[in-house]
Amino acid sequence: MVTRKSPLRAPTKARPQRTGPRPSRGEPPARDARRPHGAPAPHSARPRPREDDDPLRNPNEPRITDVVVDHLSWLLGLVLQFDGPADAIMSRFFKQHALLGSRDRSLIAEACFHALRHYATLKWLLQPAVAARAPRLAALVTLARQYGIAAISPRELRGDERAVRNAMSIDLSTAPGAVRAELPLWLYSRINEQYSDAEALFPAMASPAPLDLRVNGIKAHRDDVLADLRAPTREHAPTDAQPTRFSPEGIRLNEKPALTRWSLYRDGQIEVQDEGSQLIARLVAPRRGEMVVDFCAGAGGKTLALGSLMRSSGRIYAFDINAKRLAGFGPRLKRSGLSNVHPAAIHSENDPKVKRLAGKIDRVLVDAPCSGSGTLRRNPDLKWRFDETELARVNEVQANVLRSAARLVKPGGRLVYATCSLLASENQEVIETFLGESPQFVVVAAADVLGQQGIDIDQADRFAPYFVMLPHLHGTDGFFAAVLERRRD
Repeated sequence: MVTRKSPLRAPTKARPQRTGPRPSRGEPPARDARRPHGAPAPHSARPRPREDDDPLRNPNEPRITDVVVDHLSWLLGLVLQFDGPADAIMSRFFKQHALLGSRDRSLIAEACFHALRHYATLKWLLQPAVAARAPRLAALVTLARQYGIAAISPRELRGDERAVRNAMSIDLSTAPGAVRAELPLWLYSRINEQYSDAEALFPAMASPAPLDLRVNGIKAHRDDVLADLRAPTREHAPTDAQPTRFSPEGIRLNEKPALTRWSLYRDGQIEVQDEGSQLIARLVAPRRGEMVVDFCAGAGGKTLALGSLMRSSGRIYAFDINAKRLAGFGPRLKRSGLSNVHPAAIHSENDPKVKRLAGKIDRVLVDAPCSGSGTLRRNPDLKWRFDETELARVNEVQANVLRSAARLVKPGGRLVYATCSLLASENQEVIETFLGESPQFVVVAAADVLGQQGIDIDQADRFAPYFVMLPHLHGTDGFFAAVLERRRD
């Protein structure tokens, strides 16, 4: 998706960030004659309410301070413009506000993602105000929805208290279906028409995702990693790590620890990867010594999974047209210990690097560009940055990429087309069109491929012969895959 980049700046109504040193405890703040009239006093100068000032406040909920409200207002003023990926905007924001404490950063980040996941209802509650133009009110209502109004200091509510209470009193059951589903109307309509259990799918799409890990089989065993994660170490407290339901390499955490500081991560024994994504590699089912192509390798998560299944034998070509993103794959590849992966940036699907492999490859994975509608638990802003015009463009790319990748498959070889989309127009319809144009390929039942590896997916018959994972059924992101085989004759 092509998006306009905008500089990181505060909205006109946001408070300027405090500058200068914080006075020591007990020392009265000095007057700052240079502070503009009307600007907020430094945070240290504001008297803090006592924790027991409000007897109605839940003592187990965090006290929302001016620091959290001010910075969340500023951040929402940027993110709700939907000028780019929210995670990238948040990353830049926190780098520019490096003095924020870890507690405040966590509260601000969680609130920002809550606002994005529940943006449709947030807009409904704020009417006639517009969230992007009233980021402070959006911040206060979001925090009130998370923790209750009592958790917010009356000083921070100030003149907005009536508006916040009015918003919180609105009955959302009267809102349109798309609003209650937290989706734009076009996406709501497509999903509602496609899935008979859409009413169960919608809330799952708006819920936070757990953290899934994949154990690197050439460096560790899952049972050993589970034992390490469940025990206290110098690096982490005991975690409630559990084996994933379907993936033999998967581990699930329902918390978000400082993973990159762990030696398990630094040594390449584990990688972050959704369980559904891990199973895509299992559908490719590469054998040792084979030649494999990951046609849209991106950041390389599935490439690393394939390399591990091949025990670092054979040869894997990791192609992508985004050279910068592919370059970021380097550190992950180094940690993995794999020696059979060869990343290569290409200019297009017709690049000479691709053409010279025509008819020579045993296994080809096409992790196609898509709407990402299956990943809205992790990327909730995406549903507001993607529309039907972009969907039509992506559909053309998907068809072209699949045709080009198919030329690489040798007779008897396997082609796996995969997306992280929930939409049939990006999944089943793409495959049906391709099969109509390419009679040399036939569909192989995905359930059979996984069954041969001892993996049984719930409700596989419902989506046969394809592979489908859904948040409300399987607890993973939404995925689709089709396993195709080229005839030998």
